[in-house]
Amino acid sequence: MRLPIKAAAIAIAVTAAGAAAFAALSFTANASRVAANEPAALRPARVIEITYNRQTLSLVLAGTVVPRIESTLGFRVSGKIVERLVDVGTVVKPGDLIARLDPADLRLAVDNARAALASAEADHVRAKADHERYQALRGGAAFTPQTLEQRQSVAATTLGRADQARSQLSSAENNLAYSELRADTAGVVTAVQAEVGQVMSPGQGIVRVARTDELEILVGVPEHRLKVVRDSTAAGFELWSDPGRRHAATLRELSPSADPTTRTYPARFTIVDPPEFIGLGMTATLSFERPDAQRVAEVPLSAIFQRGAQPAVWVVDKTSGTVDLRAVTVARWRNDTAAIVSGVTDGELIATAGVHKLEAGQKVKPVQTAVRP
Repeated sequence: MRLPIKAAAIAIAVTAAGAAAFAALSFTANASRVAANEPAALRPARVIEITYNRQTLSLVLAGTVVPRIESTLGFRVSGKIVERLVDVGTVVKPGDLIARLDPADLRLAVDNARAALASAEADHVRAKADHERYQALRGGAAFTPQTLEQRQSVAATTLGRADQARSQLSSAENNLAYSELRADTAGVVTAVQAEVGQVMSPGQGIVRVARTDELEILVGVPEHRLKVVRDSTAAGFELWSDPGRRHAATLRELSPSADPTTRTYPARFTIVDPPEFIGLGMTATLSFERPDAQRVAEVPLSAIFQRGAQPAVWVVDKTSGTVDLRAVTVARWRNDTAAIVSGVTDGELIATAGVHKLEAGQKVKPVQTAVRP
C-alpha cells in the first residue's frame, strides 16, 4: 500500500509544477503584447532657435603709456662738464638749466673775436677816410683814376673784414651760450648719459627728455589681428591704476614690420583727452570695436557635432520632432560658443546637448532654451 501512495504524490507534484510554468508563460506573453501596443517614450532634447544678427567684434590688448616724442639732448660745442643739475625723473620746463660746460676756453674765443673786430673796424675807418680825402682831390694835378680805384678797393676790403670779424664774434658768443644746456620744452628726464668731469664732443647725448604734452599707448598687435586694428571704428583704453574709466584713443601709427623679439607689430594710439593722473610707463588695457561684415548665429559649442573636419549640427523638425544632421560653416570659435554663417536658416531648431547620442531620423521632444549672449 505504501508504493501507490508515493507514486500519487510524485504525480501531484509534477502536475503542480506544470501548471505554474504554464501560468508564468501566459503572463509573459500577455505583458509582451501590452508593451508592444504602447507607444515608445520620446527622448527630451534641449534646443535653441537659430537667429542671425550682426555683431560687434572686439579685441583687447595690453599696452604701455609712452611719450610721442623723446629727445636726446646734448651740447653743440665740446668741453668738460662742470655741473649737471638734473637726474632721472626730474620734471623740466622750457629754459631750465640741465648741465654746464667749463666756459674758460669759450670766453677766450669771444675775447679774441672782439679784438679782431676792433682791429678790422679801425682798418676800415682809416681806409674809408683815405678814400674820402682822395675823392676831394678830383680835378687836381695830383688826382689819378688808378689811385682812386685802389683806395676804393682798400675801403671795400676792410669793410668786408670788419663784417667777417663781426660774424666771428657773434659765433663765439653763441658758442659761449651753448656751454649751458637748457630744456627747450616741458618734459621729464628719462635717462642720464653723462656725468660731471666727462669731456663731451658736440652732439653727444647728455640726458634723454620725454615730452609730456603728447602721450600715446604703445601696444604689440599679433599678425592675425592686424585687420581688426586697421578697421577699428572706435578704440579706448583703461588704466590698470584706475579701472572702470574708459578714455578715447585714435590709431596714429602701425608699424609695417614686426618686432624681431616679440614678433608683434608695434602700434601707437594717440590719447585724445589724457586724464590728470596718467603717467609714463603706466599699463593700460586697449580695446577695439568694429562691426562684423556678415550676419552670424551664435550657438553653444555643445551644439557642434564634429564629423571629420566638417562641423555640423542636429536640426530638429518643428512638426515631426525628427533630427537631421546638417553641415554648417563656422566663422570663428570662442571659449563657449561658435559663430555660424551658413548651413542653417533663421527660425530652425538645433539640438544643444547630447549631440553625439542622436541618430538620423530619431524623434525627440524639443525643450527650447534661451541663447546665451
